[in-house]
Amino acid sequence: MFGIVRPCTHRLSEGLKVEWMAHLCGLCLALRADHGQFARVVTNYDGLIVSVLTEAQTGPIDGIRRTAGPCPLRGMRSAPVAQGEGARLAAAVSLVLASAKVRDHVADRDGLLARRPVAAAARRVARSWDRAGERTGRALGFDTALLVDAVDRQTGIETLAGLGTPLLVVTEPTETATAAAFAHTAVLAGRPGNVEPLSEAGRLFGRLAHLLDAVEDREADAASGAWNPLTATGTSLTEARRLADDALHGIRLALRDAEFANGRLVHVLLAHELRVSVDRAFGTTSCSHGAGAHGATGAAGSAGAGSAGAAHQPGPYGPGPLPGNPYAPGGPGGPGAPLPPEPPNRRRGLLAGCAVWMGLACTCQLCCGHEDPWSGERREGLCNDVGNWCDCCDCCSNCCGEGDGCCGDCDCGCDCGC
Repeated sequence: MFGIVRPCTHRLSEGLKVEWMAHLCGLCLALRADHGQFARVVTNYDGLIVSVLTEAQTGPIDGIRRTAGPCPLRGMRSAPVAQGEGARLAAAVSLVLASAKVRDHVADRDGLLARRPVAAAARRVARSWDRAGERTGRALGFDTALLVDAVDRQTGIETLAGLGTPLLVVTEPTETATAAAFAHTAVLAGRPGNVEPLSEAGRLFGRLAHLLDAVEDREADAASGAWNPLTATGTSLTEARRLADDALHGIRLALRDAEFANGRLVHVLLAHELRVSVDRAFGTTSCSHGAGAHGATGAAGSAGAGSAGAAHQPGPYGPGPLPGNPYAPGGPGGPGAPLPPEPPNRRRGLLAGCAVWMGLACTCQLCCGHEDPWSGERREGLCNDVGNWCDCCDCCSNCCGEGDGCCGDCDCGCDCGC
């Protein structure tokens, strides 16, 4: 699973979490239905945004959801999944862009792809994905040749780029491809007035995807000698961050110009979660839903946030017993007191536990607090240990939650970028 918009599910209300999972599973099942089981490997978090945008413009339609059977990635539970033209367009776009990613790795001779037989097999897979995406795109009135052309131009641009080349020259093919995909959601939804603003939002989203990929891979590329846009053009991280912040602002402005029947999930993903993705890539945020100080950001916050920081803070979580605390020394739950009864044994077998673990991992639930897949014991989330994995803001969760949330006009005062 890959993509830059990877929402931690604790930041989504229950309704939005169900919607997000419906689009993720809908993309996966659309790939299987149209292109076979192997095509499901290209399921990605960014591709489902195409499905989300389409449904956000059409609103609820009879038959747009169906109930899918149990799946290991959902903890062997059934669930409603999205279907229809939005999911199929997302599948076509995902196939073509995954093909581009494969060819890019082949060109860079990454890992096993440095061996000719493996590289030749990867090229054949990439070509088959191009053809599959083209078939589905043609059925939806979408010309995937726009995406393929952008991918083909990327290699030539990277070959010619050097120190002093504007970074936006390198990101242009990706911008063009995502602009076309976003704009076609307006065509499918029957909202021609949304074509221009969504094309702009897609262009800037493509710019961000390219930038963040370059930032995250910069050190690894330097170590392996692989081509990296920032290194090749001599672009500093400060300039890359400025371009990323400009793109974030432009996406919000473009979304305000578009009309949605229900734009809550679009707003959460492309306004709030996209900013989290930028902060995560540049290492300028920390997770604040753990026991650490709420809202700690920056390098210092990343280093010090988390459950370990709770013991050094004043207030109810600071050192020293609290009045009436049953677990303080001398209290009924303190040292020397009888231990509370142990919960019943909820251990799973090896295979069942592995299946549940896969579901937690692939739905981002390992990021948050969760039950151990084998023992059933409560575990802290990964983001309590990795400071820059995710960020959350309680007021924004309420702002963009169910009911009378102020989605689209967030004025809760936190640094959510609205």
